[in-house]
Amino acid sequence: MAILLALASGCSSTTSHGLLTGPLADPASVIHRAHDYEDLGAVEARACRFVLLSLVPIGGSALGQAMKKALGDTGGDAILNASVTTSLYSFVPIYNVLAFTCTTVQGVAIRIR
Repeated sequence: MAILLALASGCSSTTSHGLLTGPLADPASVIHRAHDYEDLGAVEARACRFVLLSLVPIGGSALGQAMKKALGDTGGDAILNASVTTSLYSFVPIYNVLAFTCTTVQGVAIRIR
């Protein structure tokens, strides 16, 4: 068991945000005046990037990618009461054989009217 723990390592952090707007929303107009919005329900999505031998990146773990997945079929403009978790895991960390990082976003999708 100790050998398995020595071959893997990881960490994670979580932050809370009142509002995350999508790329098509105008954030300045959203915060400068009151808007009605439609609650589209709870959403959650994850975007991950894998790196092989510290040289070959596969995929993407940006917050924007996770938001795009979360808002996907809802047609939402933003995520309200969002929680963002970023995790990094590495296997055989001395040699960086395989590492991956994931960004997970959770919250309530809304459409701004």
